[in-house]
Amino acid sequence: MPDRRAIVAGLLATAAFPAASQGARLRKAISTIVPFKTSPFPYRGKLPDGSGPFLDVTANGRHGHTSPRGGIYWEDETYSDRSTLLAVPRGFDPARPAVIVVFFHGNGATLQRDVVGRQRVVAQAEASGLNAVLVAPQFASNAQDSSAGNFWTPGYFAGFMTEAAHGLAKLTGAKAAKFDAMPVVLVAYSGGYNPAASVLRNGDVSGRLLGVILLDAVFDEADIFADWIARHRKSFFVSAYGQSSASGNAEIRQLLASQGIDVNSDPPRHLEAGTVAFLASDAAHDSFVTRAFVGNPLQWLLGRLHGFPR
Repeated sequence: MPDRRAIVAGLLATAAFPAASQGARLRKAISTIVPFKTSPFPYRGKLPDGSGPFLDVTANGRHGHTSPRGGIYWEDETYSDRSTLLAVPRGFDPARPAVIVVFFHGNGATLQRDVVGRQRVVAQAEASGLNAVLVAPQFASNAQDSSAGNFWTPGYFAGFMTEAAHGLAKLTGAKAAKFDAMPVVLVAYSGGYNPAASVLRNGDVSGRLLGVILLDAVFDEADIFADWIARHRKSFFVSAYGQSSASGNAEIRQLLASQGIDVNSDPPRHLEAGTVAFLASDAAHDSFVTRAFVGNPLQWLLGRLHGFPR
Protein backbone atom coordinates (compact mmCIF):
# COMPACT_ATOMS: atom_id res chain seq x y z
CA MET A 1 0.00 0.00 0.00
CA PRO A 2 1.42 3.43 -0.90
CA ASP A 3 2.45 5.96 1.76
CA ARG A 4 -0.51 8.31 2.23
CA ARG A 5 1.72 11.38 2.30
CA ALA A 6 3.73 10.36 -0.74
CA ILE A 7 0.87 10.23 -3.20
CA VAL A 8 1.33 13.84 -4.30
CA ALA A 9 4.09 12.48 -6.51
CA GLY A 10 3.52 10.39 -9.62
CA LEU A 11 0.41 10.63 -11.71
CA LEU A 12 -1.38 13.38 -9.82
CA ALA A 13 1.65 15.64 -10.02
CA THR A 14 1.54 15.54 -13.82
CA ALA A 15 -2.24 15.70 -14.26
CA ALA A 16 -3.71 18.75 -15.95
CA PHE A 17 -6.04 20.75 -13.69
CA PRO A 18 -8.07 23.84 -14.56
CA ALA A 19 -6.80 27.07 -13.06
CA ALA A 20 -8.17 27.81 -9.61
CA SER A 21 -8.48 30.91 -7.47
CA GLN A 22 -6.90 30.99 -4.05
CA GLY A 23 -9.61 29.50 -1.89
CA ALA A 24 -12.40 31.89 -2.86
CA ARG A 25 -16.01 30.95 -3.55
CA LEU A 26 -16.08 29.38 -7.02
CA ARG A 27 -17.82 31.45 -9.68
CA LYS A 28 -18.31 28.50 -12.01
CA ALA A 29 -18.42 24.73 -11.65
CA ILE A 30 -15.26 22.72 -12.26
CA SER A 31 -15.29 19.06 -13.27
CA THR A 32 -12.33 17.00 -14.41
CA ILE A 33 -11.28 13.36 -14.74
CA VAL A 34 -7.65 12.69 -13.87
CA PRO A 35 -5.45 9.62 -13.30
CA PHE A 36 -4.79 8.66 -9.69
CA LYS A 37 -1.86 6.74 -8.29
CA THR A 38 -4.05 5.24 -5.53
CA SER A 39 -6.79 4.00 -7.87
CA PRO A 40 -8.86 0.82 -7.32
CA PHE A 41 -7.22 -0.71 -10.40
CA PRO A 42 -4.85 -2.09 -11.61
CA TYR A 43 -4.94 -4.69 -8.84
CA ARG A 44 -2.45 -7.55 -8.64
CA GLY A 45 -3.43 -8.97 -5.25
CA LYS A 46 -5.57 -11.85 -4.07
CA LEU A 47 -9.32 -12.24 -3.84
CA PRO A 48 -10.58 -10.99 -0.47
CA ASP A 49 -11.24 -14.53 0.78
CA GLY A 50 -7.64 -15.46 -0.01
CA SER A 51 -8.71 -18.31 -2.30
CA GLY A 52 -6.51 -17.23 -5.20
CA PRO A 53 -5.18 -14.32 -7.23
CA PHE A 54 -7.60 -11.78 -8.63
CA LEU A 55 -5.97 -12.16 -12.05
CA ASP A 56 -6.49 -15.89 -12.43
CA VAL A 57 -6.15 -16.23 -16.23
CA THR A 58 -3.10 -15.76 -18.46
CA ALA A 59 -3.16 -16.04 -22.25
CA ASN A 60 -0.74 -14.71 -24.86
CA GLY A 61 0.93 -12.47 -22.32
CA ARG A 62 -2.36 -10.96 -21.11
CA HIS A 63 -3.75 -11.25 -17.60
CA GLY A 64 -7.45 -11.63 -16.89
CA HIS A 65 -10.02 -12.11 -14.15
CA THR A 66 -12.93 -14.54 -14.20
CA SER A 67 -16.04 -12.59 -13.21
CA PRO A 68 -19.05 -14.62 -12.01
CA ARG A 69 -21.34 -12.48 -14.19
CA GLY A 70 -19.20 -11.44 -17.13
CA GLY A 71 -16.84 -14.30 -17.84
CA ILE A 72 -13.19 -13.43 -18.44
CA TYR A 73 -12.26 -9.75 -18.43
CA TRP A 74 -8.75 -8.73 -19.43
CA GLU A 75 -6.65 -6.41 -17.29
CA ASP A 76 -5.57 -4.17 -20.16
CA GLU A 77 -9.20 -3.53 -21.19
CA THR A 78 -11.13 -3.64 -17.91
CA TYR A 79 -8.82 -3.22 -14.92
CA SER A 80 -6.26 -0.63 -15.99
CA ASP A 81 -8.18 2.67 -15.87
CA ARG A 82 -6.82 4.89 -13.07
CA SER A 83 -9.37 7.66 -13.65
CA THR A 84 -11.09 9.57 -10.86
CA LEU A 85 -13.74 12.23 -11.31
CA LEU A 86 -13.30 15.39 -9.24
CA ALA A 87 -16.10 17.95 -9.32
CA VAL A 88 -16.64 21.24 -7.53
CA PRO A 89 -19.98 23.04 -7.92
CA ARG A 90 -20.42 26.71 -8.69
CA GLY A 91 -20.58 28.64 -5.44
CA PHE A 92 -18.56 26.14 -3.42
CA ASP A 93 -16.94 27.97 -0.54
CA PRO A 94 -13.94 26.20 1.06
CA ALA A 95 -14.00 28.69 3.93
CA ARG A 96 -17.36 27.37 5.15
CA PRO A 97 -18.22 23.91 6.57
CA ALA A 98 -18.25 21.49 3.64
CA VAL A 99 -18.57 17.81 2.75
CA ILE A 100 -16.88 15.40 0.35
CA VAL A 101 -19.39 13.18 -1.43
CA VAL A 102 -17.75 9.95 -2.66
CA PHE A 103 -19.70 8.07 -5.34
CA PHE A 104 -19.10 4.40 -6.21
CA HIS A 105 -20.64 3.50 -9.58
CA GLY A 106 -22.28 0.22 -10.54
CA ASN A 107 -21.60 -2.44 -13.15
CA GLY A 108 -21.16 -1.65 -16.83
CA ALA A 109 -20.20 1.96 -16.18
CA THR A 110 -17.64 4.58 -17.12
CA LEU A 111 -17.25 7.91 -15.38
CA GLN A 112 -17.97 10.27 -18.25
CA ARG A 113 -20.69 8.33 -20.04
CA ASP A 114 -22.63 7.08 -17.01
CA VAL A 115 -21.74 8.92 -13.80
CA VAL A 116 -21.55 12.37 -15.40
CA GLY A 117 -23.89 11.89 -18.36
CA ARG A 118 -26.58 9.28 -17.89
CA GLN A 119 -26.92 9.42 -14.10
CA ARG A 120 -26.23 13.15 -13.73
CA VAL A 121 -24.39 12.62 -10.44
CA VAL A 122 -22.37 15.84 -10.76
CA ALA A 123 -25.49 17.83 -11.67
CA GLN A 124 -27.47 16.30 -8.81
CA ALA A 125 -24.78 17.12 -6.27
CA GLU A 126 -24.66 20.74 -7.44
CA ALA A 127 -28.45 21.09 -7.58
CA SER A 128 -28.74 19.88 -3.97
CA GLY A 129 -27.31 23.21 -2.85
CA LEU A 130 -25.00 21.44 -0.41
CA ASN A 131 -21.58 23.03 0.08
CA ALA A 132 -19.86 19.88 -1.15
CA VAL A 133 -17.35 18.49 -3.62
CA LEU A 134 -17.64 15.17 -5.44
CA VAL A 135 -15.11 12.37 -5.89
CA ALA A 136 -15.83 9.24 -7.97
CA PRO A 137 -13.24 6.57 -8.83
CA GLN A 138 -13.42 4.27 -11.84
CA PHE A 139 -13.77 0.60 -10.92
CA ALA A 140 -13.99 -2.18 -13.51
CA SER A 141 -14.51 -0.31 -16.77
CA ASN A 142 -17.76 -1.03 -18.63
CA ALA A 143 -17.96 -4.53 -17.13
CA GLN A 144 -20.34 -6.76 -15.18
CA ASP A 145 -18.03 -6.82 -12.18
CA SER A 146 -18.39 -5.31 -8.71
CA SER A 147 -14.81 -5.95 -7.56
CA ALA A 148 -13.29 -3.37 -5.22
CA GLY A 149 -9.70 -4.03 -6.32
CA ASN A 150 -7.22 -2.16 -4.15
CA PHE A 151 -10.06 -0.93 -1.93
CA TRP A 152 -10.22 -4.47 -0.51
CA THR A 153 -6.89 -3.64 1.18
CA PRO A 154 -7.21 -2.01 4.63
CA GLY A 155 -5.95 1.56 4.58
CA TYR A 156 -5.87 1.92 0.80
CA PHE A 157 -9.05 3.98 0.58
CA ALA A 158 -7.60 6.41 3.14
CA GLY A 159 -4.66 6.92 0.78
CA PHE A 160 -7.08 7.47 -2.09
CA MET A 161 -8.84 10.17 -0.09
CA THR A 162 -5.55 11.89 0.65
CA GLU A 163 -4.77 11.97 -3.05
CA ALA A 164 -8.27 13.32 -3.68
CA ALA A 165 -7.59 16.08 -1.14
CA HIS A 166 -4.54 17.20 -3.10
CA GLY A 167 -6.48 17.10 -6.37
CA LEU A 168 -9.33 19.15 -4.91
CA ALA A 169 -6.82 21.64 -3.53
CA LYS A 170 -5.45 22.16 -7.05
CA LEU A 171 -8.97 22.73 -8.35
CA THR A 172 -10.07 25.20 -5.67
CA GLY A 173 -6.93 26.90 -4.42
CA ALA A 174 -7.75 25.81 -0.86
CA LYS A 175 -5.27 23.87 1.24
CA ALA A 176 -5.16 20.09 0.88
CA ALA A 177 -5.27 19.71 4.66
CA LYS A 178 -8.78 21.17 4.68
CA PHE A 179 -10.08 18.50 2.31
CA ASP A 180 -8.08 15.80 4.10
CA ALA A 181 -10.08 16.52 7.26
CA MET A 182 -13.47 17.16 5.65
CA PRO A 183 -16.48 14.98 6.58
CA VAL A 184 -17.38 12.30 4.03
CA VAL A 185 -20.69 10.99 2.71
CA LEU A 186 -20.32 7.64 0.95
CA VAL A 187 -22.80 6.91 -1.86
CA ALA A 188 -22.97 3.58 -3.70
CA TYR A 189 -25.18 2.50 -6.57
CA SER A 190 -25.77 -1.14 -7.54
CA GLY A 191 -22.43 -2.98 -7.79
CA GLY A 192 -20.82 -0.17 -5.83
CA TYR A 193 -21.98 -2.08 -2.77
CA ASN A 194 -18.82 -4.21 -2.83
CA PRO A 195 -16.23 -1.42 -2.47
CA ALA A 196 -18.59 0.38 -0.07
CA ALA A 197 -18.77 -2.69 2.16
CA SER A 198 -14.97 -2.99 2.04
CA VAL A 199 -14.51 0.63 3.12
CA LEU A 200 -16.93 0.15 6.03
CA ARG A 201 -15.42 -3.18 7.08
CA ASN A 202 -11.86 -1.83 6.97
CA GLY A 203 -12.77 1.28 8.94
CA ASP A 204 -11.02 3.62 6.52
CA VAL A 205 -11.84 7.31 7.23
CA SER A 206 -14.35 6.07 9.84
CA GLY A 207 -13.83 9.14 11.99
CA ARG A 208 -14.87 11.39 9.09
CA LEU A 209 -17.80 9.37 7.76
CA LEU A 210 -21.05 11.26 8.31
CA GLY A 211 -23.17 8.60 6.69
CA VAL A 212 -23.92 6.17 3.88
CA ILE A 213 -26.42 6.38 1.02
CA LEU A 214 -27.16 3.21 -0.98
CA LEU A 215 -29.12 3.32 -4.22
CA ASP A 216 -30.47 -0.15 -5.07
CA ALA A 217 -27.18 -1.52 -3.84
CA VAL A 218 -27.46 -4.40 -1.35
CA PHE A 219 -26.70 -7.57 -3.28
CA ASP A 220 -24.41 -9.10 -0.65
CA GLU A 221 -22.53 -8.19 2.54
CA ALA A 222 -25.73 -7.37 4.44
CA ASP A 223 -23.98 -8.30 7.69
CA ILE A 224 -21.25 -5.70 7.08
CA PHE A 225 -23.79 -2.92 6.54
CA ALA A 226 -25.86 -3.97 9.56
CA ASP A 227 -22.78 -4.16 11.77
CA TRP A 228 -21.64 -0.71 10.65
CA ILE A 229 -25.05 0.79 11.42
CA ALA A 230 -25.08 -0.81 14.88
CA ARG A 231 -21.59 0.49 15.72
CA HIS A 232 -22.07 4.00 14.33
CA ARG A 233 -25.25 5.31 15.89
CA LYS A 234 -24.11 8.93 15.41
CA SER A 235 -23.92 8.48 11.64
CA PHE A 236 -26.81 8.18 9.18
CA PHE A 237 -27.71 5.33 6.84
CA VAL A 238 -30.23 5.52 4.01
CA SER A 239 -30.88 2.69 1.58
CA ALA A 240 -33.31 3.33 -1.26
CA TYR A 241 -34.09 0.12 -3.10
CA GLY A 242 -36.15 -1.50 -5.81
CA GLN A 243 -36.99 -5.09 -6.50
CA SER A 244 -33.40 -5.90 -7.48
CA SER A 245 -32.00 -5.45 -3.98
CA ALA A 246 -35.16 -5.92 -1.90
CA SER A 247 -33.98 -9.19 -0.32
CA GLY A 248 -30.61 -7.73 0.72
CA ASN A 249 -32.30 -4.75 2.33
CA ALA A 250 -34.75 -7.05 4.12
CA GLU A 251 -31.80 -8.98 5.53
CA ILE A 252 -30.23 -5.81 6.93
CA ARG A 253 -33.52 -4.84 8.53
CA GLN A 254 -33.84 -8.26 10.15
CA LEU A 255 -30.32 -8.04 11.54
CA LEU A 256 -31.02 -4.60 12.95
CA ALA A 257 -34.34 -5.71 14.44
CA SER A 258 -32.55 -8.52 16.28
CA GLN A 259 -30.44 -5.83 17.97
CA GLY A 260 -33.42 -3.62 18.79
CA ILE A 261 -32.49 -0.91 16.30
CA ASP A 262 -35.49 0.93 14.89
CA VAL A 263 -35.62 1.90 11.24
CA ASN A 264 -37.80 4.28 9.25
CA SER A 265 -39.65 3.49 6.03
CA ASP A 266 -40.51 7.10 5.18
CA PRO A 267 -38.24 9.57 3.40
CA PRO A 268 -36.39 11.49 6.14
CA ARG A 269 -36.98 15.20 6.59
CA HIS A 270 -33.32 15.57 7.52
CA LEU A 271 -30.23 13.42 7.26
CA GLU A 272 -28.69 13.66 10.69
CA ALA A 273 -27.00 11.61 13.37
CA GLY A 274 -28.90 8.38 14.00
CA THR A 275 -31.10 8.46 10.89
CA VAL A 276 -31.67 4.89 9.61
CA ALA A 277 -34.10 4.69 6.70
CA PHE A 278 -35.04 2.06 4.12
CA LEU A 279 -37.00 3.51 1.21
CA ALA A 280 -38.80 1.09 -1.09
CA SER A 281 -39.47 1.99 -4.72
CA ASP A 282 -40.90 0.29 -7.78
CA ALA A 283 -38.45 2.17 -10.05
CA ALA A 284 -36.35 0.29 -12.59
CA HIS A 285 -32.83 -0.61 -11.52
CA ASP A 286 -31.04 0.83 -14.56
CA SER A 287 -32.46 4.32 -14.02
CA PHE A 288 -32.49 4.25 -10.22
CA VAL A 289 -29.91 7.04 -9.77
CA THR A 290 -32.21 9.49 -11.55
CA ARG A 291 -35.61 8.08 -10.61
CA ALA A 292 -36.30 6.14 -7.42
CA PHE A 293 -38.62 7.03 -4.53
CA VAL A 294 -38.36 10.57 -5.96
CA GLY A 295 -36.85 12.01 -9.11
CA ASN A 296 -33.13 12.72 -8.73
CA PRO A 297 -32.87 10.89 -5.37
CA LEU A 298 -29.24 11.80 -4.74
CA GLN A 299 -30.05 15.49 -5.12
CA TRP A 300 -33.05 15.07 -2.81
CA LEU A 301 -31.09 13.28 -0.09
CA LEU A 302 -28.02 15.54 -0.16
CA GLY A 303 -30.34 18.53 0.06
CA ARG A 304 -31.50 17.22 3.44
CA LEU A 305 -28.09 16.82 5.01
CA HIS A 306 -28.42 18.62 8.32
CA GLY A 307 -25.88 21.10 9.65
CA PHE A 308 -24.15 22.33 6.48
CA PRO A 309 -24.64 25.68 4.72
CA ARG A 310 -26.38 26.13 1.39
